[in-house]
Amino acid sequence: MTKSEQARFDALYAKHLRALKLQGKSQKTIDAYARAVRRIAAWFDCCPDALDPDELAEYFAELVESHSWSTVKVDRYGLQFFYRYVLKQEFQWAELVRPPKVRALPVTLSVEEIQRLIAAARKLRYRVFVLTTYSMGLRLGETLSLEVGDIDADRRQVHIRRGKGHKDRLVPLPDLTYQGLRALWARHRHPRLLFPKASGSLETIRQAATHMDRGGAQAAMKKMLVDCGIKKKRRSTACAIPSPRISSSRA
Repeated sequence: MTKSEQARFDALYAKHLRALKLQGKSQKTIDAYARAVRRIAAWFDCCPDALDPDELAEYFAELVESHSWSTVKVDRYGLQFFYRYVLKQEFQWAELVRPPKVRALPVTLSVEEIQRLIAAARKLRYRVFVLTTYSMGLRLGETLSLEVGDIDADRRQVHIRRGKGHKDRLVPLPDLTYQGLRALWARHRHPRLLFPKASGSLETIRQAATHMDRGGAQAAMKKMLVDCGIKKKRRSTACAIPSPRISSSRA
């Protein structure tokens, strides 16, 4: 990319990021849509504002060969946003890219499998994380973002903030999950977060500015599934869990 073209791309890319924020997109969507614009610019080594339909069709044909259809779909939406809100052009060729519709049955874990998963957690924070996620049917990010103030102990409910679609909701809090969260909090006593970043001493954890690492939680879940011999893809699902023991071992 020439110096002048790089400057033009940088200006348009900055507008793209600003438009995404002004549209109220989640950080995950912003990252994905921004990546779509960077990817096509790198592939053609030019600013993508002047690409014709044939070039775009060629690009997506190559993308289909090297990436999953879910990636292709997200990139299509990302470029559609870029054209509509940054270039002020209609995305006429969007119909050229039509990912196949796949209807997959949801993958769930049985009560017995969830019990085994919880028992396989060697650290209290992961044990409570799994219990909280599955007992209340939360998404991974929703569990990690839980704060002390979200727990209504009297009404036995939890305030889930900015869930899917940026919507808040109230979720019933099972007694066992409440006990687990209390045991975890009693261990680290963070003034705000229920799942603070676990790095260093308890004093360091107590002063953490962010919640537990998402990648670390995912890796722990995968290891626990392997240790249990469960060969299913993890999917958060609501489930009534009998009372496995919540011991206050290492946080």
